[in-house]
Amino acid sequence: MKFLIINGPNLNMLGIREPDKYGKESYEALLDKISAHCENDSIEVEFYQSNHEGALVDRIQQAYFEGMDAIVINPGAYTHTSIALLDAVKAVGIPTAEVHISKVEEREDFRQVSYIRAACCFTVTGHGTDGYLEAIDFLKEKLKDKNEG
Repeated sequence: MKFLIINGPNLNMLGIREPDKYGKESYEALLDKISAHCENDSIEVEFYQSNHEGALVDRIQQAYFEGMDAIVINPGAYTHTSIALLDAVKAVGIPTAEVHISKVEEREDFRQVSYIRAACCFTVTGHGTDGYLEAIDFLKEKLKDKNEG
């Protein structure tokens, strides 16, 4: 299995940006945590982070041509503004999980809408960086069930 982990704007600033909301774990520590988790399950994992919406769309499209089996995405603030990311995930048809480190449903009013959620098969919020592992586990089981069915 090949999974792509996509992180949107400001996620490269983990550990620095608002640690009271996002924790003190660095972005590099997050990638190490995910890599170790995937290695235990024999999942090949690639990472991509960008602060630019079009670059994120391009990477989602590229995942299709690379034969990625699943995508885990934390779109950051683009969650609440980007129909382009929604359209890209719909276009590629790759099982995708949405992750948010903070509990967005308890935050500002403008964070209550997730455009990308309509194209995702799983969403996890407020579980810190462990939410990425939950999303990976969900997608792994979904793909396993699909392949056995």
